[in-house]
Amino acid sequence: MTSSIRLLPSASAALLALSLLAGCAVGPAFVKPETPSPPDWNTWRSGDASLAVPPPRVDALPQDWWRLFNDPVLTQLEQRALQASPDLQTAALHYAQARVQRRASEAQGWPSLNLGGGITRRRDSEWGPGTRIIDAITPNRQPLIDILSQPYTDYQVGFDASWELDLWGRVARSLDAADADTASQAALLRSAQLSVASEVARNYFELRTTQRQVRLAREDIAALSDRLGLLQARVDAGALDHFDLDRQRAELDGVKAQLPPLLAQEAASANQIALLLGEHPGALRDTLAPVPAAAQDAQAALPDLSVGIPSEVAQRRPDIQAAEASLRKATANIGVATAELYPSVRIGAKFGYDSYLDSEFGTWASRTWSIGPSFDLPLFDHGRRKSVVALRELQQQEAAINFQRTVLKAWQEIDDAFSGYAAERQQAERLAARMASARSAYQLAQARYDGGTVDYTAVLDSQRSYLQARRDLAGSQGRLSARYVAVNKAIGNVPQATDTVVGAAGE
Repeated sequence: MTSSIRLLPSASAALLALSLLAGCAVGPAFVKPETPSPPDWNTWRSGDASLAVPPPRVDALPQDWWRLFNDPVLTQLEQRALQASPDLQTAALHYAQARVQRRASEAQGWPSLNLGGGITRRRDSEWGPGTRIIDAITPNRQPLIDILSQPYTDYQVGFDASWELDLWGRVARSLDAADADTASQAALLRSAQLSVASEVARNYFELRTTQRQVRLAREDIAALSDRLGLLQARVDAGALDHFDLDRQRAELDGVKAQLPPLLAQEAASANQIALLLGEHPGALRDTLAPVPAAAQDAQAALPDLSVGIPSEVAQRRPDIQAAEASLRKATANIGVATAELYPSVRIGAKFGYDSYLDSEFGTWASRTWSIGPSFDLPLFDHGRRKSVVALRELQQQEAAINFQRTVLKAWQEIDDAFSGYAAERQQAERLAARMASARSAYQLAQARYDGGTVDYTAVLDSQRSYLQARRDLAGSQGRLSARYVAVNKAIGNVPQATDTVVGAAGE
């Protein structure tokens, strides 16, 4: 025992020297990449000057941007989706898993302590390796062997502790990689929130537009049927021949043929919304029932594009944040792989009791202990560890290229969203003017036909133009709302997380 105590100061000095080396992380350090952005919204653009983005205002678009449509049904659907969407729940669980994995990585840097014990009933062999010393001591081995080979009970209990010195930063790099993965999953969760909110709004506007088209088609069918009845009466009275009657009947059949596909599209949009909310088909039948005609024709006044400063918008996009976190993780993984090239040192200690007599078990004389470092030095593995380092470096290069591509794609989507919104807004204005003119022309042609100054061809042509103008305007107004949704998605306007999602993520 004295010799062991005498060795302790030198062992402590060695441990102190190793501790000073700890934290010397190998591998490259992560450098936050720059996110290129234009000085203003109209510098990086591919569209015509007529589609330019208005100057940014101080007030940015709100996070709950769907409320600007003043549609209580849409607001209710968005709230339900952000609470119950299976896609969001899956993303939240991925985030929670990353947080747990981060705690597991952090635990590698701390000592581990274990308690073990056991009671073993055993008998030693009379001719085992341990009996050789008996043969060397005495020629009459049997009396002693008879005693040693008797069955006995071994009582053991003790603690053992170990701690790996992070000499080359393997644990620190692993923790950095886990932090990056957590940040990536958090960004993907925000991306899922934005995607779900956008998809709910987009499908909702498609549904309402289709329902409006269905109503217009049915109104057209009723009006054309009435007109067909009048023409039939004139034919029966001999005032007209069958030519105008057949043309009117063909026009009516054409409008009727458009109704079944519209009804199928209405059902598909409703089912898609139900899926986003985690509901079965038909569960939202009452919620998504068609609204009155006046509400369908009322177009909500969309706000101006108050989107803020370009550099801030680009940095808040979840996909850019996730790509940056992936690059950080790939950089940290290089350090983890590089540390595997160097020796690892682990400090171990054990203390316990071992006795074959239950009466002596737990006494100070039956104590056993050991303490000291151990190391593992890689000598030859046929280049496996170096290949892993090379692989991690290539993965970092891939992550860097993916970050650049993500930024470029973000600006492409932003430009496309702005141009599409401006173009659709202008088109809706032109189509509204066209419908008004077509309605006036149809009314005038009908009056002239009733007065006998024109034939029915003029009425049929103006009628066809008016019906098509109504359908085109309804479609454009629905697409304009969807374009506004696309703008919010492109600029990364993530809705605020709900309590359900936060709880699922383990906050």
